[in-house]
Amino acid sequence: MFTLAHLSDPHLPMPQARVVDLLGKRATGYFNWWRNRVQLHRPEALAGIVADIRTHKPDHIALTGDLVNISLPDEFARASAWLADLGTPDEVTVIPGNHDVYVANLWREGLGLWGAYMAGDGQPPAADFKVFPTLRRRGPVALVGLNSGVPKPPLLATGTLGDEQIAAAERLLSELGREGLCRVVMIHHPPLTTESRFKRLTDADGFQAMIRRVGCEIVLHGHNHRSEVARIAGPQGAIPVIGVTSASAAAGSKYGRARYHRIGIERETSGWRITVDIRALKACSTGCEPDGRIVFNSGAPAALVA
Repeated sequence: MFTLAHLSDPHLPMPQARVVDLLGKRATGYFNWWRNRVQLHRPEALAGIVADIRTHKPDHIALTGDLVNISLPDEFARASAWLADLGTPDEVTVIPGNHDVYVANLWREGLGLWGAYMAGDGQPPAADFKVFPTLRRRGPVALVGLNSGVPKPPLLATGTLGDEQIAAAERLLSELGREGLCRVVMIHHPPLTTESRFKRLTDADGFQAMIRRVGCEIVLHGHNHRSEVARIAGPQGAIPVIGVTSASAAAGSKYGRARYHRIGIERETSGWRITVDIRALKACSTGCEPDGRIVFNSGAPAALVA
């Protein structure tokens, strides 16, 4: 069985910023962090999640964005060091979230510091957003990374893929489907048409239309800071769309305890059996405990197991 650890939205601690760095949208985000979000995202919670991941030694780690908060250069540097401690670029796949693209930045001072974690197999570190969709093959699994992070005006946390990226993803997923691999799509924003207009994926309908044509086995996302299950139509049945709680969520926060998902992938005669074990941070913050299980087979409805 192939095991994949899925975590998202760690929102690493915010460094102090200079006034000159807080022009435009960053100012509201910076104020909101110190007034509110600093209590919602705790480094000790994230440390407990990472410790549990290390204990279980997954075959790979999938991180679906929002490592930082307002895209300060110091945030990217700190996140780069944190990623290096989490694992090597071969062991960890990263895609950006909206906070990682909070404002436009020079690539080399921002996401470029994580370029090796976003690059596809055999490719140099990602040099710009044109690398998406990315592909990483790990055993029977094909990890397809998408970027929905686009700088937006203040008070908006929406995401956009764009027609070109959706078309490229369709070609890639179609080819991988013919190869018989388990296709895991990584995206930050939930690709659902039911989300708030202030936080939604603006072209979720285009993404869903593409998935209806070529399919995949599972979609992993973050953004909403909670563990949740939805489904979108695929050519051979419903495809699970799985969101995960913020990996740094404080126990008493509106998101509940920090969580990550340990996903087991097994080939079956007629497709794939995928088991999602929800791991929630213990009260002592020194590891995690079981908090539910989701089991499904390719093309079959998901079943929740307490």
